[in-house]
Amino acid sequence: MFTNFDWLGAMRSSPVMVIILICSVVTLGFAIERALYFWRRRGRPDAFFRSASEKVRGGRLQEAVFECMATPHPVGPIAAEVLRNAHLPANAVEEKMHIALSEQRLQLERNLGVLGTMGNTAPLIGLLGTVWGIMRAFHDMASTGSAGPSVVAAGVAEALFTTAAALVVAVPSVMLYNQFVRRIAVMLTQAENLARALRLEIEETGAAAEAGRRTA
Repeated sequence: MFTNFDWLGAMRSSPVMVIILICSVVTLGFAIERALYFWRRRGRPDAFFRSASEKVRGGRLQEAVFECMATPHPVGPIAAEVLRNAHLPANAVEEKMHIALSEQRLQLERNLGVLGTMGNTAPLIGLLGTVWGIMRAFHDMASTGSAGPSVVAAGVAEALFTTAAALVVAVPSVMLYNQFVRRIAVMLTQAENLARALRLEIEETGAAAEAGRRTA
């Protein structure tokens, strides 16, 4: 369908197409950056929890903290914060954990707003291109005094082309944004659940140790 379409001519004649091209490059760049970031931080939270739990039950809290810091998954820094402050009251540990969760959320959501902005803005830019193309078609009609297909074809083609190009940018942006948001929710939920489970392990280990001392 677009075999004989003058792509370079459309780019030169429509400044809106230049904006859409810039948006597509920005979207692709940030999508790749976020995908690589999530790939690096995927980790193995279940395997980490089993190993850290064994160390906690064995009373090796410092080793468990080192293992937490070596884990790329968000559960690592959050669990490390819980373990480092295990001696504090329960309310203080809870507050420390929420602070660590917020810090991890900020890191995971960094640059994610760009994808959401592109998904919402690209259709509006395409609509601007549509209006621009229709205005050009009417201008050509007024200049030539004719409403023949050859006169208005360029403006109408430009109007439709910018709309299609904007949708090509917007649809993947929205899909990627939703996928990343869902991935963040899953990672942070896993991190919070496993960190709370380690906190319970510490409390149970401490209670068992205290009961042993009383019995002795």
